[in-house]
Amino acid sequence: MSIAEIDRPTVTTPASGRVETGAVPTAGAPASAPLDKLRAWVDSIAALTQPDEVVWCDGSVRESDRLTKQMVAEGKFIKLNPEWRPNSYLARSAPSDVARVESRTFICSDREEDAGPTNNWQDPESMRGELDAVFSGSMRGRTMYVVPFSMGAVGGPLSQLGVQITDSVYAVLSMGIMTRASDKVLDLIAGGVPWVKTVHSVGAPLGPDDADVPWPCSDTKYIVQFPESREVWSYGSGYGGNALLAKKCFALRIASVMGRDEGWLAEHMLLVRIISPEGKKYHVAAAFPSACGKTNLAMLRPTIPGWRIETLGDDIVWLRPGEDGRMWAINPEAGFFGVAPGTGQSTNVTAVETLWGNTIFTNVALRDDGDVWWEGLTDEAPAHLTDWEGNDWTPDSGRPAAHPNSRFTVAAAQCPSIADDWEDAVPLDAVLFGGRRATNVPLVVEATDWTHGVFMGATISSEKTAAAEGTVGELRRDPFAMLPFCGYNMADYWAHWLAVGEKLRFDRAPRIFQVNWFRKDADGGFLWPGFGENSRVLEWIVRRIEGQVPAQETPAGRIPVLADLNRNGIDVSDDALEALFAIDPESWLVEADLTEEFFNTFGSRVPPALHAELASLRYRLQRSR
Repeated sequence: MSIAEIDRPTVTTPASGRVETGAVPTAGAPASAPLDKLRAWVDSIAALTQPDEVVWCDGSVRESDRLTKQMVAEGKFIKLNPEWRPNSYLARSAPSDVARVESRTFICSDREEDAGPTNNWQDPESMRGELDAVFSGSMRGRTMYVVPFSMGAVGGPLSQLGVQITDSVYAVLSMGIMTRASDKVLDLIAGGVPWVKTVHSVGAPLGPDDADVPWPCSDTKYIVQFPESREVWSYGSGYGGNALLAKKCFALRIASVMGRDEGWLAEHMLLVRIISPEGKKYHVAAAFPSACGKTNLAMLRPTIPGWRIETLGDDIVWLRPGEDGRMWAINPEAGFFGVAPGTGQSTNVTAVETLWGNTIFTNVALRDDGDVWWEGLTDEAPAHLTDWEGNDWTPDSGRPAAHPNSRFTVAAAQCPSIADDWEDAVPLDAVLFGGRRATNVPLVVEATDWTHGVFMGATISSEKTAAAEGTVGELRRDPFAMLPFCGYNMADYWAHWLAVGEKLRFDRAPRIFQVNWFRKDADGGFLWPGFGENSRVLEWIVRRIEGQVPAQETPAGRIPVLADLNRNGIDVSDDALEALFAIDPESWLVEADLTEEFFNTFGSRVPPALHAELASLRYRLQRSR
């Protein structure tokens, strides 16, 4: 195969007059039939969108530096003070383009029932017609970038490949952080490795006399997944997961379908290594909806002596059963795309230290000294800031300085707690499901077996956040923390979890637990201190895996013998501890009825095993009255 050298990019001029630059795969080279297909696809998108130029990206530092300087020169990036934040930049989005747009996110499976009631479905042929209409000429006056990328280490045994086409330099630079964007991916594609097609346009073409804006976007938005053909098309938004198509769109929605078809799982989970005082290592994946302490747990600093946490991933995990009967896990991402507000010195010092430099900040506030700030970064706000919309701000302004869904994008390798082998697959010892619940759910409860654990995951509820449409604080069903991200019928997804469990050895399968850091007392105060003290719950989980501590049987599952939960050095009273694990049969029976209503929305596709688990739960609750 012949691919242009990175330092001497090929420049060709197609018949259309467009200029192509970068590591262009040469059509007709030996063993290049897969590359010919890639090139033909790129040409077809260029013919539809009509850009002025086509650039094939290589993921190099040189390329990133050139594009970053371009963004600063165009007024689309603000360069931060290098003394405080070297090689870091602030972007401000349009106020209409600040989060995921769930109502405009579609799963276009061939059959509507395969999308299920929790996804927006549209007929794929009808949708393709709509997309052709909006994408037609959408890149006029702009450059079309072709970004080959790998999710997981390039060539890794659990990795997957993709190519994103985009007219957003912000997306190119962010993809360079969040994925392994590299022209080496073209070598794998040339060798016949499958890849996922992703197409993105901000939907803001420029005429010859049009001036660009700092954040181009369209009021019309589409985020569309075609599961059968493994494609993603996104139009109108330049923000986050709407534009970084390798993230939620590919790594969860499309990958969950790939996992269903190929016998693995794509999950909205963090991944950590827990190291006990004895030096034993345990790997834990945890599914938490937004605003439930996910990043804090991924970068936890234990408060109990002798225990350590190493970070492997903060958001997405791919799980595969191994021939040894264990579950193996990787973090397919290369970076963190984290929510800034609430990330601070007192809540997550590891995350703050990760952001020392080489970071893209979006919609945070700008300090007068050229650094950034957001609510929660420090206990006290600066006396004056420029807010996320570019306006003067003081603590008396009566509005947030940073948008509630403002973000940071940074390489995972910068995290102080990142494991040396974080890009490798690891054997999984435990899975945690968590939500934000003020009542009912104990601090920690262990599933009795795999099926019971799947039932726990299927019945998780939590609060809505700024990252999703809806009323902040409203309780929502969010099974497996995957409600917005599962690319097929959620009931079939539960069945797939059950099927994957059958491939594992019962004595090697990960143990499953549910945790809840957010239970409150009658006065509305939190019963558990949370943050670093959550390591005490992890200590109990590890000791359960080791078989060192017993558990109490309850209708909801197994909970600690309260004396075994380490409270040395924290102010949690006996009464608070009792309340953290209290199970009120009447409240649980009401919730069982709500669970049945939820299951009924999926009709006959709910696995019988989950109906049986619900019936068993009711029986145990009624007996405990």
